[in-house]
Amino acid sequence: MRHFKLWDVQDVAVFLSITLYMCQLAGTISIHSPQRSLSRSVQEDVFFSVDVTCSGVPDIQWTFMSAAVSRTIGTWQPGVYANITTDYSSRVQLCNNGSMGLSNLRLQDSGYYVITVTDAAGSSKELGFVLKVNEVLYEDLQYLSVSALALACLAGLLMLSMWLLDKTYRTIAAWRRRKQVPEADATELQPL
Repeated sequence: MRHFKLWDVQDVAVFLSITLYMCQLAGTISIHSPQRSLSRSVQEDVFFSVDVTCSGVPDIQWTFMSAAVSRTIGTWQPGVYANITTDYSSRVQLCNNGSMGLSNLRLQDSGYYVITVTDAAGSSKELGFVLKVNEVLYEDLQYLSVSALALACLAGLLMLSMWLLDKTYRTIAAWRRRKQVPEADATELQPL
């Protein structure tokens, strides 16, 4: 018959500490975001909110991808350095937690944004965001409403002038008829 040796407390503690250490190594990078699909209008600002946790100081890189182009927005280490490309230099705000703000949106900014976090050991993790930039339609509606108001005012003025002309015409026509009617003193009544 076999006898099973029960593990003592020290063996269990060593096993658990090794397991925890391996789990920490496996998950040294984590990226969390509350919202990964964003929709904004032209000339608005957008903020890609992320929370990056990493052992040590991570390298953070943001990349933009669309059907036509793929380009790096910027690479930085929080508190150490920041390297932003010239296309985005005046529009990007970087945060130490990995988040990025992009101001004055254009239609061409619609696409897929990827954050890549790399730790000192060389392992990396990525997270993607979808941004849809819509055209501003209220300016067109404002132009349309101003045009409609101007046309309505013009139509009102034309109707008023037509009414005044008609009144003037009727007054002149009545005055002419009175002038053409012979005076009553020349008219004689004849018996029948």
